[in-house]
Amino acid sequence: MLQSELLIKAVNILNQAKIKYMLTGSVASSLQGEPRATHDIDILINIDHTYITPLLNAFTPPEFYISEEAIHDAINFNSMFNVIDTTSANKIDFWLITAEPFDRSRFKRKQEEHIAGLTMNVSTPEDTILMKLKWAKLSGGSEKQFTDALRVYELQFNILDLNYLESWATKLEIVETWDRLKHEAQPLI
Repeated sequence: MLQSELLIKAVNILNQAKIKYMLTGSVASSLQGEPRATHDIDILINIDHTYITPLLNAFTPPEFYISEEAIHDAINFNSMFNVIDTTSANKIDFWLITAEPFDRSRFKRKQEEHIAGLTMNVSTPEDTILMKLKWAKLSGGSEKQFTDALRVYELQFNILDLNYLESWATKLEIVETWDRLKHEAQPLI
């Protein structure tokens, strides 16, 4: 299954199960900035144990690999679990929303986008930038994450809430990386 087909399938499953979600990560930054190849689809979700059975019933073997134990652990520890398409090795990383203020803020701010004939919830460009900068810092300075953030900033500059970005850059302790991004950016005005 192509990655785009897997994304459509996942969104349809989440909508049918009435699971609140938000597309994030490199797929979101590719939609909002510069497209690039990625090996996974990152989706932030808000679920409890009642959603385990619908997910297991939707992503069935042998077409998919999904671990019931991993879902339980993700719910119990606010972490993540994944679903792997066994024919293509394309993967969805389902990240559970945490109680962290930034997680709550970005999830609340998600926006509807119309992509490939489907309406889906996507991270705002500001939150995509902030999360990419956070991951760049957490990974020891990943240029790939930084460049994703930079391209979203450049392409979305005219609509960005710069006060929101400044505020969260401080709270997330990524001011140095944020300042570097502003210095290197060449916004399309």
